[in-house]
Amino acid sequence: MKGLKKKRRIQVIALAVVALALSTGLIGYAMRDGINFFRSPTEVLAEPPRATEVFRIGGLVEEGSLKRGQGQAITFNVTDGNGIVPVTYRGILPDLFEENQGMIGTGSYVNGVFEASEILAKHDETYMPKEVVDALKEQGVYVEPES
Repeated sequence: MKGLKKKRRIQVIALAVVALALSTGLIGYAMRDGINFFRSPTEVLAEPPRATEVFRIGGLVEEGSLKRGQGQAITFNVTDGNGIVPVTYRGILPDLFEENQGMIGTGSYVNGVFEASEILAKHDETYMPKEVVDALKEQGVYVEPES
């Protein structure tokens, strides 16, 4: 009787471990498309991602680079002080989007151009996304805003 209880307990534990591993694997598989990694323009230029990879890029909109095309086509450059990546976007930009301001775009890097599917802009004169601040600090070009 004792041997049967011990054997049953081991079977239950083994089944629980297998179920946990399987559920962890399924959750990871389901989330693989929902995870977007952040990259600075310098990182994108140093190691260009695959054209099928969706990621976020952030930095400052380069002054003089914002051009509005026909319809809703917009092109501009994003920079972190060292690297400059051209960006194209089809859609309506956020109201606070402008040159020399922080932005984050989600999309893919295809043939040397970041094709954005979403653009996020700062929400006031002092805000800049944390990832952009960190990238600018790494480059040594970040200046603390005056209060």
